[in-house]
Amino acid sequence: MSAWQPLPDDLPPEVRHFVEQVRLLKDRTGLSLAALGARTAYSKSSWQRYLNATQPPPRQAIAALCRVAGLAPVDAERFGVRWELAVQAWPRPPAPEPGKPERQDGVYEEEVPTLPWWVESGTGSGSGSGSGSGKDSGVSADPSRRVLLVAVVLVLVLVLVAVVGAVVFG
Repeated sequence: MSAWQPLPDDLPPEVRHFVEQVRLLKDRTGLSLAALGARTAYSKSSWQRYLNATQPPPRQAIAALCRVAGLAPVDAERFGVRWELAVQAWPRPPAPEPGKPERQDGVYEEEVPTLPWWVESGTGSGSGSGSGSGKDSGVSADPSRRVLLVAVVLVLVLVLVAVVGAVVFG
């Protein structure tokens, strides 16, 4: 179906087998890379890197592809096992250049699906001087609670303005 680029000759057999199986699964969906990206929250260029073995895919990307392809749970689990074997054998990239994203927990920073700002959790973003009580740090570290608090305050302000306006302008 697709004319795939040849895989590098120096790929470990586990990686080669995994990428070939992922390519077959992608072809089975009948989707273009752009359409696959739209249905999986991973971009077309990300899928190009995964399917050409230039970068290992995150586990979530493979799970999303299995879901889009309509695989049975047992077959999707097999892809998960192939993924684990491939990632263990995947050639490690050289040390990152300054200014480029680093690899953390097996996933490149840029490959984490984009989440809305209110869902992203900044670990350590709510850190203060460290001398406060523990109950204050729990609220400031969770962005979704801050958004909820701001929304409630805004609603209360709007209600107050409406009541004052009704009383004054009668």
